[in-house]
Amino acid sequence: MRYKPEQKEQTRRRIIIAAARSFRKAGYSGIGVDGLAKGANVTSGAFYGHFKSKEAVFKEVVADGLENLYSAIANFKQKFGEHWWEEFANFYTSQKRTCDLTDACPLQTLTPEVGRSNEEIRAIFETGLLKVSKLASGEQADGASQEDRDKTWASLAMLIGGVTLARAVKDEELSKEIGTAVRNEVVASHKPE
Repeated sequence: MRYKPEQKEQTRRRIIIAAARSFRKAGYSGIGVDGLAKGANVTSGAFYGHFKSKEAVFKEVVADGLENLYSAIANFKQKFGEHWWEEFANFYTSQKRTCDLTDACPLQTLTPEVGRSNEEIRAIFETGLLKVSKLASGEQADGASQEDRDKTWASLAMLIGGVTLARAVKDEELSKEIGTAVRNEVVASHKPE
């Protein structure tokens, strides 16, 4: 049976989306090709028809996750203007702190996996991360000062690390306290003048 190109692309996207959810929840080494295929509701043979290996789909997941983050930040900037950091920090330290890991931000869940990966995967991550940073700091639109770039790196790191830390504690009140502290620091560093 021959499939139309759009059907093939739909299946490929379904595999990428399911693999992203699986990698976020279980980590790279926590799931194999059979589990990835099952999560996408395809056979292992169909998986291999689209990707030659687990590493190949992981590369796609990393690139896709950073592209989704880029789009989310672009939407926040468009919707909230100069107050976008405040709204983004609110969202990140509330919804992204409490959502299921399968829906968590790729920076929270995939960064440790990428750090243990090979140079090619780290280069893919770096390219996407730099694109996100340039958008967040304003470098793409009007240029950004070193101070703007520094604040962006620090804010992204605080959000990712803070939410990761908040997820790791058992006590919900402590988790909220960590999230609130991080949110407040990010907002304070990006107050419009």
